[in-house]
Amino acid sequence: MSKFKLALGFAATFTAVTALASVASARDLTVVSWGGAYQDVQKKVYFEPFKASGTAMNDESWDGGVGVLRAKVQGGASTWDVVQVESDELALGCDEGLFEKINYSKIGGEEAYLPATVNACGVGAIVYDFVLGYDKDKLKDAPKGWADFFDTKKYPGKRALRQGAKTTLEIALIADGVAPADVYKVLATEAGIDRAFKKLDTIKGDLVWWKAGAQPPQLLASGEVVMTSVYNGRIDAANKKEKKNFGMVWNGALFTIDSWVILKGSPNVDAAHKFLNFVGKAENQAKLSEGIAYGTSNKGAPAKLAPALLADLPTAPANLKNAAEIDVNFWLENIDRLTERFNKWAAK
Repeated sequence: MSKFKLALGFAATFTAVTALASVASARDLTVVSWGGAYQDVQKKVYFEPFKASGTAMNDESWDGGVGVLRAKVQGGASTWDVVQVESDELALGCDEGLFEKINYSKIGGEEAYLPATVNACGVGAIVYDFVLGYDKDKLKDAPKGWADFFDTKKYPGKRALRQGAKTTLEIALIADGVAPADVYKVLATEAGIDRAFKKLDTIKGDLVWWKAGAQPPQLLASGEVVMTSVYNGRIDAANKKEKKNFGMVWNGALFTIDSWVILKGSPNVDAAHKFLNFVGKAENQAKLSEGIAYGTSNKGAPAKLAPALLADLPTAPANLKNAAEIDVNFWLENIDRLTERFNKWAAK
């Protein structure tokens, strides 16, 4: 074969590979959230209207974990673009360079959002609570807080908590009499950690563990548990959509912020910002809160909601009164060692 033909062959191969890479990079935007009733509402008020505006997108769901995000980014073949993450995943991923920086000029400007929801690597999606959930039809004497959750004499039966140290240890301490405002002061000591596990020992045989947010309402509906920790919006959705009669206790709730991030290396950064701009608008966020009782990040969203609906959101003053914000810094510093201890405790 002549050098000329050989060169043509290489050129053709290079062109074909480049074309394939171009096709791969031109894939549709993929947005990843938490599934269940929450994502059902997102599809209705965010995803479908956004697609109708002219940008093709797919949506998937996940159960969290910064390790999943590391594998996606470092593997170099991620099919995810925009992902909803918890506060610790945001902090860790930002520190490790797993996320693109947010260009706030493309999504309405930083001033449009509540200060606590503005981050260089992500923008707030929702404010939500871990609350105590129960079935009003089965528990006529409503529990008043986490102390009742641990009272198996007054409330016999199984109860469920999210599998892992995070939120579980806080709940145990609040049940043991620690004021929500003081939880992390106590948990920062070895004696406090021991105290939390000792409290968990008292109901270990009655515990069921959940991982995905859709599970707690299912556990209540099936009668498998009498009480559970649960995302407040899942209780609201079950009552609205499935006509359940579930109750929730705001006293001692743990609240936090989820954020939208764009994975590093996404070929769809422009489309991702278009999506974030759409879901960041006050009128669209208000529709989300109407569909499921979560607070949102745009400062203008609450003004578009009815007062009665505002009262059911985590951001209502009465619901924040005796709640504790999940301490991101504490968990960044302690998640590994406390997860290891939790896993050993749970396996005994």
